[in-house]
Amino acid sequence: MPDAVTPFLFERRNVRGAWVEIESGVVEMLGHRNYAPDVRRLVGESCVAIALLAAQTAFKGRLSLQFQRGSGPLKLLVAQADPGLNVRGMAKADANAAGLLGQLMDGGVLGLVVEGAKGGHNYQALVQANGATLADALERYFTQSEQLPTRLCFACGTGRLRGLLIQRLPARDEDEDAEHWRHLQALFATLSPDELAGTPTSDLMLRLFPDEEIRVFRPKPVQLVCRCSHASISTMLVSLGRKELEGLVLERGEVEVTCEFCGKSYRYNVLEMQRLFEATEARAGQAPRH
Repeated sequence: MPDAVTPFLFERRNVRGAWVEIESGVVEMLGHRNYAPDVRRLVGESCVAIALLAAQTAFKGRLSLQFQRGSGPLKLLVAQADPGLNVRGMAKADANAAGLLGQLMDGGVLGLVVEGAKGGHNYQALVQANGATLADALERYFTQSEQLPTRLCFACGTGRLRGLLIQRLPARDEDEDAEHWRHLQALFATLSPDELAGTPTSDLMLRLFPDEEIRVFRPKPVQLVCRCSHASISTMLVSLGRKELEGLVLERGEVEVTCEFCGKSYRYNVLEMQRLFEATEARAGQAPRH
């Protein structure tokens, strides 16, 4: 099922997993921004990662994967998912940014954050952003911070995002569970991003785990979508004040606002700006007075 996270469980192995397939909205999310190829791939992988992590986590609010404090060509990376698995991601980087994860981030850290939790932002954990891939960094996070050994693989192609996760649960029988985990890890290690991108999931799972009994649960729909809209941008502009904005639009001929996440531009000319404020003032005049 496309545009969904599908959880599964290895029977009698004390290991869970999930795969995600996203096809709708990929071009809209990644296509408006002039990302360098390695940065575009990283944004796509981040969206896959946050969808998988959100589907595995019971939380209220918004779960974010954030990069910060690096000195490489990648200045900012954010991927977010809400409880409904609405996902978006963005990056800011030098135009010629290229290289592996550690080269792009150069000493920064990745943080997993719950936003909207009681008390404001709640930084759950930070992990050093080095290694060859985002999967490497997140595997290290789960092992070090959550004590949940995890393997991840991501694939970011044209118009399609995919990911696969397996995760060892807290041990019931340490020796037996460790042996099961080593076995499944060895099978998982044969998977490449190219194979993940190009193989139907049913065929892929049979190829990777031919002798395993796997219980597959109901898929959870995922939507790759930015929350920006003409209405939300208009509300933001109105909050800035009529005098300042009308002066700006008269000077430049229009006001242009670009969404930081998807890169979509919204333009307002003189007439549109006047209509916007007139409609806002008319609604305010109709509001009941107490």
